[in-house]
Amino acid sequence: MKLSAALLVLSLAAPLGVLDGLQSAVSAQQLTRTDLSAADAIATAERLLKALETREAAVVYGQLAGDVRSNTTIADIQDRLNAQRFKGGRVTGTTAGYATTTVDAVITTDQGEEHLLIVLDNDGELLAWKWSDRIIPIQTTALEFAEDLAQGRWLAARSKFSLQFQEELKPGDLERKWTKLAKTSGGFRAIKDAVVAGEGGEQQLVLVSVAFAEITTNLFVIFDESGRIINVDISRDFV
Repeated sequence: MKLSAALLVLSLAAPLGVLDGLQSAVSAQQLTRTDLSAADAIATAERLLKALETREAAVVYGQLAGDVRSNTTIADIQDRLNAQRFKGGRVTGTTAGYATTTVDAVITTDQGEEHLLIVLDNDGELLAWKWSDRIIPIQTTALEFAEDLAQGRWLAARSKFSLQFQEELKPGDLERKWTKLAKTSGGFRAIKDAVVAGEGGEQQLVLVSVAFAEITTNLFVIFDESGRIINVDISRDFV
């Protein structure tokens, strides 16, 4: 059967406190490129790929970022791994961003090869990973929001906000933050993908991988339970 899980966040539907922790961690270092080297990112990704193949839940659990790890168990991860069959995998590329690193990989299953996107934090720990082409609604909204920013459609971008967030972040604020991010990063190039790091509950988190000329980084887009955007971490420094 085709892999149905759009995410391998392994029961990581993060509650309010977890999303706040992830967001604040990125905000604190947004303007600084990650210290994680490409070699270390590849080594982590290869450990994860091997753990998928050998179904070693403890290895996967040990690679999770602290806030993520606190919301799952080795047993939960083992159940997920036992439900799928992986024949191997390989890393195909890595790009360092602001506070995060995105690793592209390929995994082999009974259905053939599938793309796997891995997002690591500054310490090389796993924030989220995803495969398959199934997209859930908040991913679609996050991708559309990023496309609105890239095309300068500020009002369209804000229309995806909750009413309270629209009051807090004016069109000019949104334009200024995005324009400065794009300029600092060498100019916008492409939107790569969106990964759900927390789904369900009062807050939901989607990481949107955006490629600029000089860097590829992840925007943290936070949704309420109804699918409205209630916060976006472009960076508090881009004022």
